[in-house]
Amino acid sequence: MRHLLLLLLVLGLVLPMRLFGDEPRVAVISVRGPINPVTSGFLKQSLEAAGRRGDQLLLVEMDTPGGLDTAMRDAVQAIFASPVPVAVYVTPSGARAASAGAVIGLSADILAMAPGTNIGAAHPVGLGGGKPDQVMESKVVNDAEAYVDSIAKKRGRNVELARRMVRESISLTSEAALQQGVIDLVAGNRQELLEKLEGRKVLRGGKEAVLHLSGARVKSYEMGTRDKILDAISNPDVAYMLMLLGIAGLFFELSNPGVILPGVIGGISLLLSFFALQTLPVNYAGIALILLAIVLFIAEIKVVSYGMLAVGGIVSMVLGSLMLFPSPEPYLRLSWSVLISTVLLTAGFFIVVVAKVVQAHREKPITGAEGMLGEEGVADSDIDPEGRVLVRGEYWNAVSGETIRAGERVRVVEVKGLHLTVETAGKEKI
Repeated sequence: MRHLLLLLLVLGLVLPMRLFGDEPRVAVISVRGPINPVTSGFLKQSLEAAGRRGDQLLLVEMDTPGGLDTAMRDAVQAIFASPVPVAVYVTPSGARAASAGAVIGLSADILAMAPGTNIGAAHPVGLGGGKPDQVMESKVVNDAEAYVDSIAKKRGRNVELARRMVRESISLTSEAALQQGVIDLVAGNRQELLEKLEGRKVLRGGKEAVLHLSGARVKSYEMGTRDKILDAISNPDVAYMLMLLGIAGLFFELSNPGVILPGVIGGISLLLSFFALQTLPVNYAGIALILLAIVLFIAEIKVVSYGMLAVGGIVSMVLGSLMLFPSPEPYLRLSWSVLISTVLLTAGFFIVVVAKVVQAHREKPITGAEGMLGEEGVADSDIDPEGRVLVRGEYWNAVSGETIRAGERVRVVEVKGLHLTVETAGKEKI
Protein backbone atom coordinates (compact mmCIF):
# COMPACT_ATOMS: atom_id res chain seq x y z
CA MET A 1 0.00 0.00 0.00
CA ARG A 2 2.85 2.32 0.87
CA HIS A 3 4.54 1.65 -2.49
CA LEU A 4 1.30 2.33 -4.33
CA LEU A 5 0.89 5.68 -2.59
CA LEU A 6 4.51 6.56 -3.40
CA LEU A 7 3.97 5.69 -7.08
CA LEU A 8 0.84 7.81 -7.25
CA LEU A 9 2.71 10.71 -5.64
CA VAL A 10 5.50 10.50 -8.21
CA LEU A 11 3.04 10.31 -11.08
CA GLY A 12 1.16 13.27 -9.66
CA LEU A 13 4.34 15.33 -9.73
CA VAL A 14 5.75 14.15 -13.07
CA LEU A 15 2.63 14.12 -15.27
CA PRO A 16 1.74 17.81 -14.79
CA MET A 17 5.35 18.70 -15.63
CA ARG A 18 5.15 16.56 -18.74
CA LEU A 19 1.77 17.89 -19.80
CA PHE A 20 2.28 21.55 -19.04
CA GLY A 21 5.89 22.33 -18.30
CA ASP A 22 7.77 20.08 -20.72
CA GLU A 23 5.42 20.03 -23.69
CA PRO A 24 7.34 19.51 -26.95
CA ARG A 25 7.23 22.50 -29.30
CA VAL A 26 7.58 22.68 -33.08
CA ALA A 27 8.30 26.00 -34.77
CA VAL A 28 7.11 26.46 -38.35
CA ILE A 29 8.32 29.06 -40.84
CA SER A 30 7.46 29.53 -44.50
CA VAL A 31 9.92 30.17 -47.33
CA ARG A 32 8.03 31.23 -50.46
CA GLY A 33 9.58 32.82 -53.52
CA PRO A 34 13.22 33.38 -54.51
CA ILE A 35 16.03 32.77 -52.02
CA ASN A 36 17.71 36.10 -51.26
CA PRO A 37 19.70 37.62 -48.37
CA VAL A 38 16.47 38.54 -46.58
CA THR A 39 15.24 34.93 -46.77
CA SER A 40 18.52 33.47 -45.51
CA GLY A 41 18.64 36.06 -42.72
CA PHE A 42 15.10 35.17 -41.65
CA LEU A 43 16.00 31.47 -41.60
CA LYS A 44 19.08 32.12 -39.48
CA GLN A 45 17.13 34.25 -36.99
CA SER A 46 14.42 31.58 -36.75
CA LEU A 47 17.00 28.86 -36.01
CA GLU A 48 18.58 30.94 -33.26
CA ALA A 49 15.18 31.75 -31.74
CA ALA A 50 14.17 28.06 -31.85
CA GLY A 51 17.35 27.19 -29.97
CA ARG A 52 16.65 29.76 -27.27
CA ARG A 53 13.09 28.46 -26.84
CA GLY A 54 14.25 24.85 -26.72
CA ASP A 55 12.01 23.74 -29.60
CA GLN A 56 12.13 20.08 -30.60
CA LEU A 57 12.11 20.92 -34.31
CA LEU A 58 12.12 23.79 -36.79
CA LEU A 59 9.90 22.96 -39.76
CA VAL A 60 10.60 24.96 -42.93
CA GLU A 61 7.70 24.80 -45.40
CA MET A 62 9.20 25.59 -48.79
CA ASP A 63 8.09 26.56 -52.28
CA THR A 64 10.86 28.28 -54.23
CA PRO A 65 12.19 28.50 -57.80
CA GLY A 66 15.73 29.03 -56.48
CA GLY A 67 17.78 32.13 -55.78
CA LEU A 68 21.20 33.62 -55.25
CA ASP A 69 24.17 31.35 -54.60
CA THR A 70 25.49 33.48 -51.72
CA ALA A 71 22.12 33.50 -49.95
CA MET A 72 21.80 29.72 -50.45
CA ARG A 73 25.20 29.07 -48.90
CA ASP A 74 24.36 31.31 -45.94
CA ALA A 75 21.18 29.30 -45.40
CA VAL A 76 23.03 25.95 -45.60
CA GLN A 77 25.64 27.11 -43.09
CA ALA A 78 22.90 28.27 -40.73
CA ILE A 79 21.18 24.86 -40.94
CA PHE A 80 24.43 22.98 -40.27
CA ALA A 81 25.07 25.19 -37.23
CA SER A 82 21.47 24.98 -36.01
CA PRO A 83 20.98 24.21 -32.30
CA VAL A 84 17.75 22.32 -33.13
CA PRO A 85 16.87 19.69 -35.77
CA VAL A 86 15.66 21.15 -39.07
CA ALA A 87 13.05 19.63 -41.38
CA VAL A 88 12.40 21.06 -44.84
CA TYR A 89 8.94 20.23 -46.19
CA VAL A 90 8.18 21.02 -49.85
CA THR A 91 4.50 21.89 -49.76
CA PRO A 92 1.70 22.32 -50.86
CA SER A 93 1.00 20.09 -53.85
CA GLY A 94 2.30 21.86 -56.94
CA ALA A 95 5.18 23.46 -55.02
CA ARG A 96 8.85 22.94 -55.85
CA ALA A 97 12.30 23.14 -54.33
CA ALA A 98 14.34 24.05 -57.40
CA SER A 99 17.94 25.18 -57.81
CA ALA A 100 19.05 26.83 -54.54
CA GLY A 101 15.94 25.49 -52.80
CA ALA A 102 16.95 21.91 -53.62
CA VAL A 103 20.41 22.40 -52.09
CA ILE A 104 18.91 23.91 -48.92
CA GLY A 105 16.51 20.98 -48.68
CA LEU A 106 19.34 18.45 -49.04
CA SER A 107 21.18 20.11 -46.15
CA ALA A 108 18.31 19.67 -43.69
CA ASP A 109 18.23 16.91 -41.07
CA ILE A 110 14.94 15.76 -42.59
CA LEU A 111 13.73 16.42 -46.12
CA ALA A 112 10.06 15.71 -46.86
CA MET A 113 7.77 16.44 -49.78
CA ALA A 114 4.04 16.58 -50.35
CA PRO A 115 2.57 14.52 -53.21
CA GLY A 116 2.63 16.43 -56.50
CA THR A 117 5.79 18.41 -55.73
CA ASN A 118 9.25 18.26 -57.31
CA ILE A 119 12.86 18.89 -56.39
CA GLY A 120 16.08 19.40 -58.37
CA ALA A 121 17.31 21.47 -61.35
CA ALA A 122 20.25 22.79 -59.34
CA HIS A 123 22.58 23.56 -62.24
CA PRO A 124 24.31 26.91 -61.55
CA VAL A 125 23.58 29.69 -64.02
CA GLY A 126 25.68 32.71 -64.93
CA LEU A 127 24.41 36.18 -64.15
CA GLY A 128 26.05 38.03 -66.99
CA GLY A 129 23.81 36.89 -69.81
CA GLY A 130 25.05 35.42 -73.06
CA LYS A 131 27.21 32.34 -73.44
CA PRO A 132 29.70 31.99 -70.56
CA ASP A 133 33.36 31.12 -70.96
CA GLN A 134 33.70 27.33 -71.05
CA VAL A 135 36.58 27.22 -68.58
CA MET A 136 34.76 29.45 -66.11
CA GLU A 137 31.52 27.53 -66.55
CA SER A 138 33.36 24.27 -65.85
CA LYS A 139 34.83 25.74 -62.68
CA VAL A 140 31.44 26.94 -61.45
CA VAL A 141 29.74 23.61 -62.17
CA ASN A 142 32.53 21.59 -60.55
CA ASP A 143 32.41 23.77 -57.46
CA ALA A 144 28.62 23.44 -57.17
CA GLU A 145 28.80 19.68 -57.75
CA ALA A 146 31.42 19.21 -55.05
CA TYR A 147 29.37 21.37 -52.69
CA VAL A 148 26.21 19.30 -53.19
CA ASP A 149 28.26 16.08 -52.96
CA SER A 150 29.52 17.00 -49.51
CA ILE A 151 26.03 17.97 -48.34
CA ALA A 152 24.47 14.72 -49.56
CA LYS A 153 27.20 12.64 -47.89
CA LYS A 154 26.79 14.51 -44.62
CA ARG A 155 23.05 13.83 -44.57
CA GLY A 156 23.27 10.27 -45.93
CA ARG A 157 21.38 10.99 -49.16
CA ASN A 158 21.82 9.65 -52.68
CA VAL A 159 25.07 11.33 -53.70
CA GLU A 160 24.90 10.37 -57.38
CA LEU A 161 21.45 11.86 -57.88
CA ALA A 162 22.43 14.97 -55.95
CA ARG A 163 25.40 15.43 -58.32
CA ARG A 164 23.16 14.90 -61.35
CA MET A 165 20.82 17.62 -60.10
CA VAL A 166 23.75 19.99 -60.55
CA ARG A 167 25.44 18.61 -63.67
CA GLU A 168 22.36 17.49 -65.64
CA SER A 169 19.68 19.69 -64.03
CA ILE A 170 17.45 16.67 -63.36
CA SER A 171 14.26 17.20 -61.35
CA LEU A 172 12.44 14.48 -59.39
CA THR A 173 8.87 13.99 -58.27
CA SER A 174 8.23 13.31 -54.60
CA GLU A 175 7.69 9.60 -55.24
CA ALA A 176 10.87 9.23 -57.35
CA ALA A 177 12.90 11.22 -54.83
CA LEU A 178 11.72 8.95 -52.00
CA GLN A 179 12.39 5.73 -53.90
CA GLN A 180 15.91 6.84 -54.86
CA GLY A 181 16.95 8.05 -51.43
CA VAL A 182 17.01 11.80 -52.05
CA ILE A 183 14.34 12.63 -49.47
CA ASP A 184 13.30 10.98 -46.23
CA LEU A 185 9.52 10.73 -46.56
CA VAL A 186 6.35 11.87 -48.31
CA ALA A 187 3.49 13.37 -46.30
CA GLY A 188 0.18 14.79 -47.45
CA ASN A 189 -0.01 17.51 -44.81
CA ARG A 190 1.76 18.93 -41.79
CA GLN A 191 -0.03 16.75 -39.25
CA GLU A 192 0.81 13.58 -41.17
CA LEU A 193 4.42 14.70 -41.40
CA LEU A 194 4.73 15.24 -37.64
CA GLU A 195 3.16 11.84 -36.97
CA LYS A 196 5.69 10.16 -39.26
CA LEU A 197 8.55 12.00 -37.55
CA GLU A 198 7.59 10.73 -34.09
CA GLY A 199 10.48 8.69 -32.69
CA ARG A 200 12.73 9.42 -35.67
CA LYS A 201 16.46 9.62 -34.96
CA VAL A 202 18.61 12.51 -36.21
CA LEU A 203 22.31 13.27 -35.75
CA ARG A 204 23.02 16.41 -33.76
CA GLY A 205 26.60 17.25 -32.89
CA GLY A 206 27.74 13.71 -33.71
CA LYS A 207 25.14 12.19 -31.40
CA GLU A 208 21.80 10.62 -32.13
CA ALA A 209 18.75 12.51 -30.94
CA VAL A 210 15.22 11.11 -30.94
CA LEU A 211 12.29 13.33 -31.94
CA HIS A 212 9.38 13.22 -29.49
CA LEU A 213 6.63 15.13 -31.26
CA SER A 214 3.52 13.38 -29.94
CA GLY A 215 1.13 16.10 -28.72
CA ALA A 216 3.61 18.80 -29.73
CA ARG A 217 2.47 22.40 -29.69
CA VAL A 218 2.94 23.73 -33.22
CA LYS A 219 3.41 27.48 -33.69
CA SER A 220 4.02 29.36 -36.91
CA TYR A 221 6.39 32.33 -37.08
CA GLU A 222 6.38 34.93 -39.84
CA MET A 223 8.81 37.55 -41.06
CA GLY A 224 8.68 40.84 -39.23
CA THR A 225 7.43 43.97 -40.97
CA ARG A 226 10.99 45.08 -41.71
CA ASP A 227 11.92 41.80 -43.38
CA LYS A 228 8.67 41.72 -45.35
CA ILE A 229 9.38 45.18 -46.75
CA LEU A 230 12.98 44.32 -47.61
CA ASP A 231 11.88 41.04 -49.19
CA ALA A 232 9.27 42.84 -51.29
CA ILE A 233 11.66 45.47 -52.63
CA SER A 234 14.17 42.75 -53.54
CA ASN A 235 11.85 41.92 -56.43
CA PRO A 236 13.48 43.12 -59.71
CA ASP A 237 10.29 44.89 -60.84
CA VAL A 238 9.98 46.79 -57.55
CA ALA A 239 13.70 47.66 -57.47
CA TYR A 240 13.50 49.00 -61.04
CA MET A 241 10.48 51.20 -60.35
CA LEU A 242 12.01 52.50 -57.10
CA MET A 243 15.17 53.49 -58.96
CA LEU A 244 13.26 55.40 -61.65
CA LEU A 245 10.99 57.03 -59.07
CA GLY A 246 14.05 58.10 -57.08
CA ILE A 247 15.76 59.62 -60.12
CA ALA A 248 12.57 61.42 -61.17
CA GLY A 249 11.93 62.76 -57.66
CA LEU A 250 15.44 64.19 -57.31
CA PHE A 251 15.24 65.69 -60.80
CA PHE A 252 12.03 67.58 -60.00
CA GLU A 253 13.41 68.75 -56.67
CA LEU A 254 16.58 70.11 -58.29
CA SER A 255 14.51 71.71 -61.07
CA ASN A 256 12.17 73.37 -58.56
CA PRO A 257 14.10 73.88 -55.29
CA GLY A 258 11.91 74.20 -52.23
CA VAL A 259 9.07 71.91 -53.31
CA ILE A 260 10.51 69.34 -50.84
CA LEU A 261 8.02 66.48 -51.37
CA PRO A 262 9.51 65.18 -54.67
CA GLY A 263 12.98 65.32 -53.13
CA VAL A 264 11.92 63.40 -50.02
CA ILE A 265 10.11 60.71 -52.01
CA GLY A 266 12.95 60.52 -54.52
CA GLY A 267 15.64 60.20 -51.85
CA ILE A 268 13.79 57.44 -49.97
CA SER A 269 13.03 55.55 -53.18
CA LEU A 270 16.62 55.78 -54.39
CA LEU A 271 18.05 54.52 -51.08
CA LEU A 272 15.61 51.60 -51.04
CA SER A 273 16.55 50.76 -54.63
CA PHE A 274 20.24 50.69 -53.61
CA PHE A 275 19.43 48.00 -51.03
CA ALA A 276 17.41 46.03 -53.56
CA LEU A 277 20.11 46.23 -56.22
CA GLN A 278 22.72 44.75 -53.88
CA THR A 279 20.54 41.64 -53.46
CA LEU A 280 20.11 41.17 -57.22
CA PRO A 281 22.42 40.36 -60.14
CA VAL A 282 22.89 43.83 -61.65
CA ASN A 283 24.64 44.88 -64.84
CA TYR A 284 25.93 48.40 -64.18
CA ALA A 285 26.05 49.16 -67.90
CA GLY A 286 22.26 48.92 -67.74
CA ILE A 287 22.15 51.52 -64.94
CA ALA A 288 24.45 53.79 -66.98
CA LEU A 289 22.17 53.54 -70.03
CA ILE A 290 19.09 54.39 -67.94
CA LEU A 291 20.87 57.44 -66.48
CA LEU A 292 21.91 58.46 -70.01
CA ALA A 293 18.25 58.18 -71.08
CA ILE A 294 17.20 60.56 -68.29
CA VAL A 295 19.95 63.01 -69.32
CA LEU A 296 18.79 62.89 -72.95
CA PHE A 297 15.17 63.50 -71.94
CA ILE A 298 16.21 66.52 -69.85
CA ALA A 299 18.41 67.80 -72.69
CA GLU A 300 15.43 67.58 -75.05
CA ILE A 301 13.56 69.96 -72.77
CA LYS A 302 16.46 72.41 -72.52
CA VAL A 303 17.70 72.19 -76.12
CA VAL A 304 14.93 71.62 -78.66
CA SER A 305 16.12 68.98 -81.13
CA TYR A 306 12.63 68.31 -82.50
CA GLY A 307 12.50 64.84 -80.97
CA MET A 308 15.93 63.44 -81.82
CA LEU A 309 17.19 63.51 -78.23
CA ALA A 310 13.89 62.05 -77.01
CA VAL A 311 14.19 59.15 -79.46
CA GLY A 312 17.75 58.54 -78.28
CA GLY A 313 16.50 58.59 -74.69
CA ILE A 314 13.80 56.00 -75.41
CA VAL A 315 16.29 53.68 -77.13
CA SER A 316 18.77 54.11 -74.27
CA MET A 317 16.13 53.39 -71.64
CA VAL A 318 14.88 50.24 -73.41
CA LEU A 319 18.42 48.87 -73.82
CA GLY A 320 19.35 49.76 -70.24
CA SER A 321 16.20 48.13 -68.86
CA LEU A 322 16.89 44.95 -70.82
CA MET A 323 20.49 44.82 -69.62
CA LEU A 324 19.82 45.78 -66.00
CA PHE A 325 19.07 42.27 -64.68
CA PRO A 326 20.86 39.83 -67.02
CA SER A 327 20.03 36.60 -65.16
CA PRO A 328 18.56 33.79 -67.29
CA GLU A 329 16.25 32.91 -64.39
CA PRO A 330 12.79 34.51 -64.89
CA TYR A 331 12.40 35.42 -61.20
CA LEU A 332 15.61 37.48 -61.34
CA ARG A 333 14.68 39.37 -64.52
CA LEU A 334 12.59 42.43 -65.20
CA SER A 335 9.13 41.47 -66.44
CA TRP A 336 8.13 42.65 -69.91
CA SER A 337 4.90 44.21 -68.66
CA VAL A 338 6.73 46.42 -66.17
CA LEU A 339 9.49 47.27 -68.66
CA ILE A 340 7.13 48.30 -71.47
CA SER A 341 4.69 50.21 -69.25
CA THR A 342 7.48 52.08 -67.43
CA VAL A 343 9.33 53.01 -70.63
CA LEU A 344 6.11 54.20 -72.29
CA LEU A 345 5.10 56.20 -69.21
CA THR A 346 8.50 57.86 -68.84
CA ALA A 347 8.90 58.53 -72.56
CA GLY A 348 5.31 59.77 -72.82
CA PHE A 349 5.82 62.22 -69.97
CA PHE A 350 8.95 63.73 -71.49
CA ILE A 351 7.41 63.79 -74.98
CA VAL A 352 4.44 65.77 -73.63
CA VAL A 353 6.83 68.17 -71.90
CA VAL A 354 8.87 68.56 -75.10
CA ALA A 355 5.70 69.22 -77.12
CA LYS A 356 4.70 71.95 -74.67
CA VAL A 357 8.17 73.51 -74.94
CA VAL A 358 8.02 73.50 -78.75
CA GLN A 359 4.55 75.01 -78.64
CA ALA A 360 5.76 77.72 -76.29
CA HIS A 361 8.65 78.55 -78.63
CA ARG A 362 6.25 78.93 -81.56
CA GLU A 363 3.81 81.21 -79.75
CA LYS A 364 4.06 84.96 -80.14
CA PRO A 365 5.95 86.57 -77.24
CA ILE A 366 3.72 88.52 -74.87
CA THR A 367 6.39 90.12 -72.66
CA GLY A 368 9.49 92.23 -73.24
CA ALA A 369 10.37 94.15 -76.39
CA GLU A 370 9.30 91.27 -78.63
CA GLY A 371 5.89 91.24 -76.96
CA MET A 372 5.31 94.88 -77.97
CA LEU A 373 5.76 94.30 -81.69
CA GLY A 374 2.43 94.40 -83.55
CA GLU A 375 0.55 95.79 -80.55
CA GLU A 376 -1.97 98.52 -81.32
CA GLY A 377 -2.63 101.67 -79.37
CA VAL A 378 -3.81 105.30 -79.71
CA ALA A 379 -1.84 108.46 -80.51
CA ASP A 380 -2.06 110.69 -77.43
CA SER A 381 -0.65 113.65 -79.35
CA ASP A 382 0.23 114.55 -82.87
CA ILE A 383 3.27 112.63 -84.11
CA ASP A 384 5.29 114.60 -86.62
CA PRO A 385 7.75 112.96 -86.44
CA GLU A 386 7.71 112.62 -82.61
CA GLY A 387 4.89 112.42 -80.14
CA ARG A 388 3.30 110.26 -77.49
CA VAL A 389 1.15 107.11 -77.70
CA LEU A 390 -0.92 104.98 -75.32
CA VAL A 391 -0.17 101.23 -75.69
CA ARG A 392 -1.26 98.54 -73.18
CA GLY A 393 -2.43 101.25 -70.81
CA GLU A 394 1.02 102.88 -70.71
CA TYR A 395 2.26 106.13 -72.28
CA TRP A 396 5.30 105.86 -74.55
CA ASN A 397 7.39 108.32 -76.53
CA ALA A 398 6.98 107.47 -80.17
CA VAL A 399 8.34 108.39 -83.60
CA SER A 400 6.87 107.73 -87.03
CA GLY A 401 7.81 108.20 -90.67
CA GLU A 402 4.34 109.62 -91.36
CA THR A 403 2.20 112.28 -89.81
CA ILE A 404 -0.27 110.86 -87.29
CA ARG A 405 -2.95 112.99 -85.65
CA ALA A 406 -3.97 112.66 -82.01
CA GLY A 407 -6.69 110.03 -81.51
CA GLU A 408 -5.71 107.88 -84.49
CA ARG A 409 -4.94 104.20 -83.94
CA VAL A 410 -1.30 103.19 -84.28
CA ARG A 411 0.62 99.93 -84.55
CA VAL A 412 4.08 99.28 -82.98
CA VAL A 413 6.67 98.25 -85.59
CA GLU A 414 9.89 98.64 -83.59
CA VAL A 415 11.09 99.07 -80.01
CA LYS A 416 14.29 101.02 -79.24
CA GLY A 417 14.86 101.29 -75.54
CA LEU A 418 11.96 103.38 -74.20
CA HIS A 419 10.96 104.69 -77.63
CA LEU A 420 8.48 103.10 -80.02
CA THR A 421 8.40 103.35 -83.78
CA VAL A 422 4.77 103.30 -84.90
CA GLU A 423 2.63 103.49 -88.03
CA THR A 424 -1.00 104.23 -88.70
CA ALA A 425 -3.26 101.29 -87.96
CA GLY A 426 -6.52 102.98 -89.02
CA LYS A 427 -7.99 106.35 -89.76
CA GLU A 428 -11.01 106.12 -87.49
CA LYS A 429 -10.96 108.24 -84.33
CA ILE A 430 -12.14 107.24 -80.88
